Amino acid sequence: MTYADFMASLAKGEPPQVFLLAGEESYYTRRAEDAILRRLLPNPENRADALIRYEEMPSIDILMESLETAPFFTDKVVVLVRDAAIFRAGKKTEEAEDVPAPKDTGADRLIPLLADLPPTTYAIFTLAAKPDKRRKLYQTVEKYGRVLESEPVRAWNVEGWLNGRLREMGRSMHPRARAFFLNVVGIMPTISLEFLDRQLEKLILYTDNAQFTEDDLRAAFSEMPEVSVFALMDAVSARDVRRALDLLARCRADGVHFTVLLALLVRHVHQLWQAKRLLMSGTPPKGLGKVMGLHPFIAEKLGGHAKAFSEATLEHAILALADADYLLKTGQAGDELLEDVVIRLCRK
Repeated sequence: MTYADFMASLAKGEPPQVFLLAGEESYYTRRAEDAILRRLLPNPENRADALIRYEEMPSIDILMESLETAPFFTDKVVVLVRDAAIFRAGKKTEEAEDVPAPKDTGADRLIPLLADLPPTTYAIFTLAAKPDKRRKLYQTVEKYGRVLESEPVRAWNVEGWLNGRLREMGRSMHPRARAFFLNVVGIMPTISLEFLDRQLEKLILYTDNAQFTEDDLRAAFSEMPEVSVFALMDAVSARDVRRALDLLARCRADGVHFTVLLALLVRHVHQLWQAKRLLMSGTPPKGLGKVMGLHPFIAEKLGGHAKAFSEATLEHAILALADADYLLKTGQAGDELLEDVVIRLCRK
């Protein structure tokens, strides 16, 4: 069950007695955990008596004892187990589909208990990884409880998270501000929803306007190296050599390491080259996003810029960046090599 579906189901009817919150996106699992606790234990003052918390997987015997504990001062007991390793998937093999489901060993004793918990007991398991869906234990929780599959967010699907978060905040975003946001996120090496959430929270402090503008976004994200790097990539795409060199100097002055700039330049040139070849082979501009694994807006914009570059220019740029990588890392050259690559890319 996706995060949106999970949260919607939590607000309806009686909650089940067992939950599994698993997946690589910790932002979703933490928010889901908070929402469950608010639903089950709405009075924070009662949590000390009603909540049994384990920060890592306890022994099966200790866990079963907790699950069978009767409440004394409250009407229910909530057992929260973080890092619930008993749900973790084993190592994959080349013949993964032929490998039988692993034996649950000691976890087998939990299955009948989780299938029929005491009416006053609730269990919440969290795991910062994909669970093994072949395990009987997982299948039991799925049958009698509710499972959140917290998939990592990528640049191409971050807009779903953004729309939901804006609704929660009671705000909207101007199209130019949205374009800026998607472009910045698109060049992030990894996407942290916790970080992006904090930046949006800054906007509430920064402005009372119901709609965030591009200037609002630039102010909130101003401390991010990705913002100045994004501007550099944009200038290179537009083949504006003067602006590109100014932004390159600003990135270096701001402390952006040359290895970061090299990696992002290589990635950007590869994407331009890929977009150009796809367009030449007949892929429509609006279809680039699906093939390239990028947000459609970003991919279509890349395609528009790629048309201005020859394949020879992009190929030579990749080779020059490879040379620059070796010479910079071995201390045989300085920023002039980066400047040279930028000038070559921007040359009309």
